[in-house]
Amino acid sequence: MLFFRWRLFLLIAALCAPSIVAAEVVVRYPRPESAPDERSYYPLRLLAMALERADIAYRVEQHPVRMLQGRALLRLENGDGIDVVSTMTSTEREARLLPIRIPLDKGLIGWRLLLINKTHASTFNALRSINDLKRLTAGQGSDWPDTSILRANGLNVYGTSNYAALFSMLESERIDYFPRSVTEIWAELALYQQRLAVEPSVVLHYPTAIYFFVRQGNTQLAADITDGLEKMIADGSFEKLFQQYYGATIRKAALKERRVFELKNPLMPKDMPIGRKALWFHE
Repeated sequence: MLFFRWRLFLLIAALCAPSIVAAEVVVRYPRPESAPDERSYYPLRLLAMALERADIAYRVEQHPVRMLQGRALLRLENGDGIDVVSTMTSTEREARLLPIRIPLDKGLIGWRLLLINKTHASTFNALRSINDLKRLTAGQGSDWPDTSILRANGLNVYGTSNYAALFSMLESERIDYFPRSVTEIWAELALYQQRLAVEPSVVLHYPTAIYFFVRQGNTQLAADITDGLEKMIADGSFEKLFQQYYGATIRKAALKERRVFELKNPLMPKDMPIGRKALWFHE
């Protein structure tokens, strides 16, 4: 009888005890530097969906503090409150950080439309070659790889650390144009459309990609993100999410109707998976 009561006690205790669940692993992603910046919406959703397919329970959170891209990359490198950043790849960044070499944007970051001041539309209508563009001044973030790429191709670039200031500089005619990717330009134009416009006839193109990066040595997280993205590519959910966010803007850009100015990318890492055609956008 005593043995039976003891087994009954253990059974009741087990039923009443709170269930033990594996603790979630929090993955912190940087918050964009300005409030209206929508560029983080897609990579955040993509990251969460990829990690849902891992054996580990992950929870993706944005860091509470807004920060410049350069600061986010430094904090990622130092393991200081940031675990994943999505950003354009370069040889320098791949030396400092651990890249997941799947282009999140299918290379659209290298398809650049020109945001211009409406009052200068006629200047851009006359563009026929990259040499014509060399007479004008572009604006870019001073720590963006694009700045080095544009300069390497002989273009004049004014660099600043203040992303939001570039729109004000374009409005006040301190720069002539602001090259923006197909994935960025329409959302930005919606905020500044009173005086700005998307130039309708030209697109710049250089081979590059946005990757997820993690800290060197964080191989478990890198492997889980890679595995999740590969599963999404295989089951079609990657393409579905890509089209959900960018399908309409790609059609609006009408790239086939534009003059393409091809640029060289001296910062392109040798391990970029150019041979995997399914990973890239084709006009």
